[in-house]
Amino acid sequence: MGEELKTSSFSDSDFAEFVRNLRAETELVQAWERDGQLSRGPATAGFELEAWLVDRDARPSAQNESFIAAVDNELVVPELSCFNVEFNGDPQQLTGDGLSKLQTELSDLWRHAVRVADKDGLRLAMIGILPTVKDSDLCVANMSSSKRFEAVNEQVFRLRKGRPLKLKIEGEDILDRDHYDVMLEAAATSFQIHLKLPIGREVDYYNASKLVSTPLVAVAANSPYLFGKNLWAESRIPLFEQAVSVGDWDYAERVTFGVQYIEESLSEVFKANRQRYPVLLPQVRARPVEKLDHLRLQNGTIWRWNRPLIGWDEDGTPHYRIEQRVVPAGPTILDSMANAAFYYGLVTYLADHEIRPHERAQFFTTRDNFYEAAKEGLDARVRWNHTDDQPIDGLILDTFLPMAEQGLNSLDVDEADIERYLGIIEGRTRNKQNGAAWQRSFVKKHAVDMEDMLEAYLLRQETAIPVHEWPL
Repeated sequence: MGEELKTSSFSDSDFAEFVRNLRAETELVQAWERDGQLSRGPATAGFELEAWLVDRDARPSAQNESFIAAVDNELVVPELSCFNVEFNGDPQQLTGDGLSKLQTELSDLWRHAVRVADKDGLRLAMIGILPTVKDSDLCVANMSSSKRFEAVNEQVFRLRKGRPLKLKIEGEDILDRDHYDVMLEAAATSFQIHLKLPIGREVDYYNASKLVSTPLVAVAANSPYLFGKNLWAESRIPLFEQAVSVGDWDYAERVTFGVQYIEESLSEVFKANRQRYPVLLPQVRARPVEKLDHLRLQNGTIWRWNRPLIGWDEDGTPHYRIEQRVVPAGPTILDSMANAAFYYGLVTYLADHEIRPHERAQFFTTRDNFYEAAKEGLDARVRWNHTDDQPIDGLILDTFLPMAEQGLNSLDVDEADIERYLGIIEGRTRNKQNGAAWQRSFVKKHAVDMEDMLEAYLLRQETAIPVHEWPL
């Protein structure tokens, strides 16, 4: 959930001092990158999984504080709402059986958490948007106890001059309503994929990650319903973008696909953070500039779908990571790891190929493809290789999966892992049954409400069978 704050109230002098520190830290990061002072360590994989706590009636249950205390594991932490939690994993080197190790760790932690939840009459749900969540659930009373969350809410509405958030999503149905706090964000839960970048290759990897967002969100979509409305295949995308919108700052919306490729350095993104985005959380720290307290706090309030992060190796050497945020939670851990493998292989192939990522498509085409894929899922038709109207499922099968396989092979990922995880992506694409498609098909076939559909979803989730094999 990010670093906790000491207060949610700030003065003008706090903002001014924060901005001065932010400038100094941004210039330092630019120097690190320019002078080759970033980590030369191997590619490393990691994740964050957000999940829901639900009761026996399949409704969200605001009990994350007691649940987290009972789980008693530092890898399980609060999220924005009291009915959301976040599972983290120890990073693994992206080679050999690294992906299997990530899956094993998450599976073990998940099973433990499920047992803890069951003792209190609760269940855990991995799903992009909980179909049974109601607008009335998304209120400040259900916000996790945190000065950080309180401050984000206050500062967003300060920039909005008190005006309500406008939520409008048009799919098969139309959702159109106002909201008066940032708790809409709590309705969107994800499986965030982390990749530590090789030194000197940051630009191509970041731009490749933008390209990969289109097939990734299409094949992983798992969020078709919100407040009973059938919307986009991955309705998290427009929901989250509107949930913390600051209104008139059109060029600096806090959740964004971006406005261009980067050109010369990844630090361009951090420079944009300083120049384009009003500071939300000006907590001033007295630690040395090398700790990047202000840069990291500012970056943590800008939720790019492909977000660069700065971390440190065990020896203290700084490194860059990409946090790929387009993938929803679920439907199963195995599905999640398949999504991660597809991402790692495809982004590696595109970044390392002689054709540089930004030469494969103009930025506005990449952006438009992404939103088309989020809206239509595996039924999307996109522009690729200078040709319009190409079915995304065919591109995944004939183009992107072979690329991903080559990328994973170049990382020396175990052949058994490559076959298992990419086989799931292939099966999901051939069946055209990702989580979103299954949810819609089940509702259509059985004419059930959201509670009954979610019960069926959770029953199948507990089997750990990948979604493309789920029966209707």
